[in-house]
Amino acid sequence: MVARQAVADAHRHEWAFVLAATVRVARDLDLAEECVQEAYAAALSAWERDGIPGNPAAWLTTTAKRRAMDAIRRERTFRSRLPLLVEPEEAVDELAPDTLDEHDEGEAVDLEDAVPDERLRLIFTCCHPALAQEAQLALTLRLVCGLPTPDVARALLVSEQTMAARITRAKKKISAARIPYRMPRPAELPDRLTSVLGVLHLFFTAGHTAPSGPALMRTDLADRALHLARTLHALMPDEPEVRGLLALLLVTDARRATRTGAEGRLLRLQEQDRSRWDRTALAEAHELIVAGLRGGRAGRYLLQAAIASLYAQAPTYQETDWPQIVALYDRLLALWPSPVVALNRTVPLSMTQGPAVALAQVEALEQDSRLSGYQYLPAIKADLLHRLGRTDEASAAYRQARELTRNEAERAFLTARLTDRETPPA
Repeated sequence: MVARQAVADAHRHEWAFVLAATVRVARDLDLAEECVQEAYAAALSAWERDGIPGNPAAWLTTTAKRRAMDAIRRERTFRSRLPLLVEPEEAVDELAPDTLDEHDEGEAVDLEDAVPDERLRLIFTCCHPALAQEAQLALTLRLVCGLPTPDVARALLVSEQTMAARITRAKKKISAARIPYRMPRPAELPDRLTSVLGVLHLFFTAGHTAPSGPALMRTDLADRALHLARTLHALMPDEPEVRGLLALLLVTDARRATRTGAEGRLLRLQEQDRSRWDRTALAEAHELIVAGLRGGRAGRYLLQAAIASLYAQAPTYQETDWPQIVALYDRLLALWPSPVVALNRTVPLSMTQGPAVALAQVEALEQDSRLSGYQYLPAIKADLLHRLGRTDEASAAYRQARELTRNEAERAFLTARLTDRETPPA
């Protein structure tokens, strides 16, 4: 039982690291995934028999790499013994990249020591411009974040079947295009940065509010995303949007300890104890925001960070600078016309112009197919209807939001809102 729990913990915390390290030897995503899965399966019996190693990640990585090298050797041996069934020798070399070297037993030459995190290297690989941005995001969330395909589908607002096909196509394209598993050269970074930032943001979001499961958060994902954002900032310290992303993650994560109450009950922003927010993280975020704004035109992450910072700076929820937040959302929408941003804007709008005005905009957004199945749309609509005293319609919207929600903490919150008709409006 102890060994099984240790394997489960290692899968939760170390999967992305082990996979990223194995990919550099295997040079093939499917092979790397297969070898990593075999390593975890082997750990179940080996750790039960021999005890849990001092460094489980290193044990798993070594085992997975050895399996990958064995598979490559078997493939080469098979091809060398069946010359009449394969293409000429040049094609054999092309199909089996030279990942093995006689003097180092298969370790690929590491030219990327400047980036110490294997997972960040894998993110840059998955964000190759040869792939569509949707495929980049899907592949990275699945491989680096370790999210199940259904959770990836929910994060990107598509069906599970569509997402599974998208991930499969992305893997095949990486293999067919022979995209190298390495950090891009400095001149190549700008072409991939937008996608990398998007991946890290979604990575953090999946930890901040888990797409499914019993707990509101997956702190391991949130911590990992913060670490990767810091690593990227160290690599590209002068990029305003890198600063903006790190600031956004810091100011959002500063409320971590206050987002749930007794027995994991979700607490709304107005219910949270602001004295317990991480002031060190908020101060660091503020410095990054100021430095980014001084650098020129604000991008989407810098604007989102500024919005989140305004929420955090207010002494109380009621004293929030709602007009300024709406103005920042207007700038963000002009730069990034996302339906999710438009939906989020309706919350501060309801505080400046009233719930009826905000509700009209939410109802207009219901016509956007990109938000079909997005649980926060009916949840926001339900709150606005509740504030307007339209309780029956609010109840229907709460039920719809609950049906779409897979996170049990959020489902419990929506159930409470549904059943507690006498809760005073926010």
